Amino acid sequence: MSDAVGGGEERIAIVGLSGRFPGARDLEGFWEMLRRGGDARRVPTDAELDEVGVPQALRAHPQWVRANYVLEGATDFDAGLFGYSPREAEVMDPQQRLFMECAWESLDNAGYDPGRFKGAVGVYASVSLSSYLLRALMRQPDLMDASGSFGVMLANDKDYVATRVSHRLNLRGPSTTVQTACSSSLVALHLACQSLLSGESDMALAGGASVSFPQTAGYLFQEGMIFSPDGYCRAFDAKAGGTVRGAGAAVVVLKRLSDALKDGDTIHGVLLGTAVNNDGAGKVGFTAPSVEGQAAVIAEALAISGVTPGDIQYVEAHATGTPLGDPIEVAALNQAFGGTETGSKRVALGSLKAAIGHLDAAAGIAGVVKTVLAMEHGELPASPHFQQANPVIDFEGGPFFVPSAPRPWKSPDGPRRAGVSAFGIGGTNAHAILEEAPRAPAPAPSRRVWHVLPLSGRTPAALEDATTRLAAHLDANPTLPLADVAYTLQSGRHVHEHRRAVVVRDAADARAALKDARRLLGGAGSNTRRPVVFLFSGQGSQYVDMGRGLYEQEPTFRAEVDACAQKLQPHLGLDLRGRRGA
Repeated sequence: MSDAVGGGEERIAIVGLSGRFPGARDLEGFWEMLRRGGDARRVPTDAELDEVGVPQALRAHPQWVRANYVLEGATDFDAGLFGYSPREAEVMDPQQRLFMECAWESLDNAGYDPGRFKGAVGVYASVSLSSYLLRALMRQPDLMDASGSFGVMLANDKDYVATRVSHRLNLRGPSTTVQTACSSSLVALHLACQSLLSGESDMALAGGASVSFPQTAGYLFQEGMIFSPDGYCRAFDAKAGGTVRGAGAAVVVLKRLSDALKDGDTIHGVLLGTAVNNDGAGKVGFTAPSVEGQAAVIAEALAISGVTPGDIQYVEAHATGTPLGDPIEVAALNQAFGGTETGSKRVALGSLKAAIGHLDAAAGIAGVVKTVLAMEHGELPASPHFQQANPVIDFEGGPFFVPSAPRPWKSPDGPRRAGVSAFGIGGTNAHAILEEAPRAPAPAPSRRVWHVLPLSGRTPAALEDATTRLAAHLDANPTLPLADVAYTLQSGRHVHEHRRAVVVRDAADARAALKDARRLLGGAGSNTRRPVVFLFSGQGSQYVDMGRGLYEQEPTFRAEVDACAQKLQPHLGLDLRGRRGA
C-alpha cells in the first residue's frame, strides 16, 4: 500500500463488517465472547463421532485429541436469495455459500445496496481446500453424475469464490481469488486497498471463509506438526504445543477515506498501510517461518503507514501456539520495533486462535475484525489459556506482553493504533496497520417531524424476521438518530418482493410501532419505481397555513409550490405565497 503514506495522503476506511465464528453467529456475540476471554472449543460426543464415522479404534489411540471448533449453521444457505436452485446449492462448497452470505451482510452493515451503488465494487476473496467435495460429494456418485464434473468443479473450485459473488451481486470491479495459505485473507485485504488507491475500485470487499468437514471430528496428534497435543491453542504460553483447526468467515467493506467522509459513511476503522512479502529461501524449510521475512513486512507496513513503533499499542499476532512459530514471531516483532523500550511492556499481544481456533484462509481477516471491534469498544480482550510466558520467547527484548485479563485500551497521546499479522505456510507474510475511526460529527437535528421506516423480505417469514430484528436493534440502541435509520432503510437496503413500512415520530414511537400490527402498512410486488405525490382532499377542509409546515420543512415541496406560484402570478395578479410573509 505504498501510496498510503503520512502527510495527509489517502487512507482506506473500513465501512462495513460481517462475520460468522464458532460460538457467535454475529459480531455482537463475537465481541461478547472475546471480551470475557471465552473459548468456543467443544468436545465432541460419542454420538457425534459415530455420526461422522470416527472408528472406535482411532478414538482409543493415545494421541487422539477429542476437540474441535464448530461453526453452527455452516451448511445453512438461503439459496433463493441468490437465485440458486436447491440442487445447485447442495453441490456448492459451503465455504463459498458462507462467503457469499457474509458479503451480502457486510454490504448491509455498510448501508449499501449494490444494485444502487454507481461505482466499481471489487471483490477479493479466499477459501480453504473444499473438504466438502472430498468428504461429502465424492461419497455420493449419483449426485456427482447428476451434476456433471464441470458443474461440480464450478461449485467447489477456489477459483470461483470471488467471481461468484461478483456475478450474483452484480459487482463490476476487479474480482480476484487470493490463495497464500494462512495469510490469504490479509493479502486479499492488501490487494483490495491497492485497488482502491489506484482508482480501479470505488468500493471493495475483502475476506475469507474456512470450514473443514466433518466439523465434529477430533484429530490425531502428530509430533512436529502444527496441531496441539491437548486440543488447546495456548499462544505464547509455557504449555503451548500447537493450534486447533477452527471454522468461520469474515468480510470487510472498504472505501477511500476521503470518499467515506464525504458520503457520511459509518467508519469502523482506518487502514493506514499494508505490506506483503515472502521469506524466499532464507529459512530451514518450506513450512518454516522466518524472523527476517516477518520483521521486514512489519517494518514496511509501519513505514508505509507513516507511524512509528511507539504509536502502536496492540498487535493481533498470527500466534499459532507452536514451539517454533511463537518465539520466531516475537523475535520478528522485537526486530521490527527496533529493539527499543525493552522491558516497558506497553504493547499488548493478542491471539484470536486461542479463542476460535485457526481459521486458515480466513484467519487474517478475522484478526482484523477482532481488532476493529476492540478499537470501537476501547477494550483489549484477554488471551485465553495464557498463564505463564513461554521461556523460549524473548519478551525482554521488546515492549510486548500478553494480557491475561481484559483491560481498557488507553491511548492518551493519540488515536488507538494496532498491527495485524498473518503468515502463510510457504512464506507469504502480510501485516496491516489500523487506526481507530475519526470522531464522527454530532448528527444534525432532524428537520422531519415524521419518519418512514421501510422493510422488505424475500418471503413473508423473512419480512417478519426483519421487522423483529429492527425492533430489537432500536431497543438495544435507543439513542440512534432515527433520521439516519430511516435513510439507511430507504437507500441502503435491497428491495425485496414482500414489503412493509411504518410512519413514526421518534425512536420511542418506532419501537412501539414495529410491535403493533395495526400500524404496519404492507404489500407485495416487484415495482420499485412508484413516484411519491402529495394529495390534498379539496373538500372544504382546508385552513389557513395548512401547507406551511410542509413548505418550510420539505425542500422538494417548497420548490414545487414556488414554481406553481410564479407561473400563476401573471394570471392571478398576485403571489399566492405573499400572505403572512410566506
